[in-house]
Amino acid sequence: MYRLFIVVLFLLLGSTNTAGASELSASSLIHDLQNGGYILYIRHGDATLGEDQQDLSLTDCTTQRNLNALGKEQAKKFGNAIRKLNIPVYMPVEGSPLCRTVQTAQTAFGIQNVKVNDFWLNIYKLSQNPSTETINSTLQVFTKEVEHTTPSNFNRVIVAHSFPPGLGLGELSSMETVIIQPLGDQRGYKVVGKLKLEDVLRLAGM
Repeated sequence: MYRLFIVVLFLLLGSTNTAGASELSASSLIHDLQNGGYILYIRHGDATLGEDQQDLSLTDCTTQRNLNALGKEQAKKFGNAIRKLNIPVYMPVEGSPLCRTVQTAQTAFGIQNVKVNDFWLNIYKLSQNPSTETINSTLQVFTKEVEHTTPSNFNRVIVAHSFPPGLGLGELSSMETVIIQPLGDQRGYKVVGKLKLEDVLRLAGM
């Protein structure tokens, strides 16, 4: 009985320490972001069920999955949290041309503060069973896109899509943020952390 008590106590203490370390790590990431120099790669908010139509038109949102009510609320809260945390953002932020990504970026950062970067649509296309050549070329261009250092004292924001499992930044949940450190031209990038929406809101006291 005594041994069982010791084992349970050890497990409880271990889980508490792990949670504390995770919280410390997240707080450290926020502190780094407040100093600028990073890229926040964000998956769009929650979207309507179903699939995009085969004849999807970038200029017709009715052919696409769009943000649902939850997704709009997620984007609004995310933008408020970023401002509350005093994380400096370089404007305009970038969005994939699909409606749900543009809607997310505009809801979080303002309609006038968003520009479309067509390249990010290629991340969406990685989930459509492309050839190995297309996958490799997309990932090479992705590296070139995120290895450039960002303007001093600001963070670059990209609102785009999840990657397929095992590729690039991997699978991402709605509004999950990957924090990327650009290493400079021809030097690639480093993923320094990931924050789910609930992490960002908790750290912002929301």
